[in-house]
Amino acid sequence: QVQLVESGGGLVQPGGSLRLSCAGSGFTVSSYAMSWVRQAPGKGLEWVSQIRTGGSTTYAESVKGRFTISRDSAKNTLYLQMNSLKLEDTAVYYCAKRRRGFFVSGTEFRKDDYDIWGQGTQVTVSS
Repeated sequence: QVQLVESGGGLVQPGGSLRLSCAGSGFTVSSYAMSWVRQAPGKGLEWVSQIRTGGSTTYAESVKGRFTISRDSAKNTLYLQMNSLKLEDTAVYYCAKRRRGFFVSGTEFRKDDYDIWGQGTQVTVSS
């Protein structure tokens, strides 16, 4: 079964850290561009970060320097290390597999460019 299963969300205080995991099955995570996308309450989807097949990474300006995307090929798992969390990072976080190619930061994010999505994991930053 082709799927992505996320884990690692939770409640954290401002300035804290969390690591999200996204385990892939039925396909090889490292063979596709993979992204983290989030949706804050009452808002649309926001692209957060991407790791390409060659390992290069890109980030939204809002998380650059605080978040790190990575993958473990042996575990077929994608990660998002989130440090120095802010109130505005509160959202449901999704991992997603891109159908082909890769996302170019600064261009329009299109949900239909991704064919496999995780179930989402809630991250709440609150004091």
